[in-house]
Amino acid sequence: MPHHSVPHANRRHARRMRKVMTDAELKFWNAVRAHRLMGLSFRRQLPIAGYIVDFACPEHKLIVEIDGNTHSHDHAILRDAARDERFSALGWRVIRVTNDEAIRHLDEVCSHIVRAIGWETPD
Repeated sequence: MPHHSVPHANRRHARRMRKVMTDAELKFWNAVRAHRLMGLSFRRQLPIAGYIVDFACPEHKLIVEIDGNTHSHDHAILRDAARDERFSALGWRVIRVTNDEAIRHLDEVCSHIVRAIGWETPD
């Protein structure tokens, strides 16, 4: 996959965000890092199209956003929809999960991701 130019400020901000993940992000990252989820390669706090996404699987152009309570407000919903539309125009798919889903239902979240890329989940 070709690399795109990322502004220095975005790259610096992404590095900072990797150091201060939420509990939900950390739990998800521990489940998918180092190819732990069926060999899929995920990157965290990845700059894409002028935004920094929580997690991305570049090989399958899949973004996973783990959203807190602030994402349920009207202005945040509109902002997220605009982001998702931008990613979609570039060929990315976005899966949004709540902090609670990532913490309490991580197995279901991971199964959803595997199904989203068109793979079958193991029994």
